[in-house]
Amino acid sequence: MWYSYVTVSLIVLIFGVILARAIRIVPQANAGIVERLGRFNRVLGAGLAILIPFIDRLRPLIDMRERVVSFPPQPVITEDNLVVSIDTVIYFQVTDPKSATYEIENFIQGIEQLTVTTLRNVVGGLDLEAVLTSRDSINAALRGVLDDATGKWGVRVNRVELKAIDPPASVQESMEKQMRAERDKRATILTAEGEKQSQILTAEGARQAEILRAEGDAQAAVLR
Repeated sequence: MWYSYVTVSLIVLIFGVILARAIRIVPQANAGIVERLGRFNRVLGAGLAILIPFIDRLRPLIDMRERVVSFPPQPVITEDNLVVSIDTVIYFQVTDPKSATYEIENFIQGIEQLTVTTLRNVVGGLDLEAVLTSRDSINAALRGVLDDATGKWGVRVNRVELKAIDPPASVQESMEKQMRAERDKRATILTAEGEKQSQILTAEGARQAEILRAEGDAQAAVLR
């Protein structure tokens, strides 16, 4: 009797383990790679999947949603030999789970390294003024190059944003001085315009008052 209970319990346990290894549920917006005896077998979409226990293996799930990754600021040399620090944000999405798994070891790290290289190539052909005023065109150039390069990894780059462009401290100081000078100049012009307008209004008021007095004197003379 005792042996029968142990045997049944053992069978139930083994069956439970086999069942647990055979049934997999892939969440929405995820994909799974199934390997059979170490080789690629198929891609699993969202939903219930049945695996062959001890023969099939489900690799870590891949998020198929658009993702955002922000890379640390990178020092980049412009065409006029100034070092600027650029902070980049990439919006990307996995489109082919198989390629993202087998074509590169770590596609996020690959995107980061490719972004750094591409950023240096693009910005290296522009002077500082062009870098500061051509952010949209730089974003478009980066996105085009990155999307072409990451296509073989099963990754699509949807958007690239230069979050911050920081010139050297000396250049920033010069820019701030120029901005202050421009503000002071505008303030001086506005003050002068205000004073001029005030003088015009005062003179116009005096002229109107003189006219009214003259008209009043004329009417008084007629009445007398």
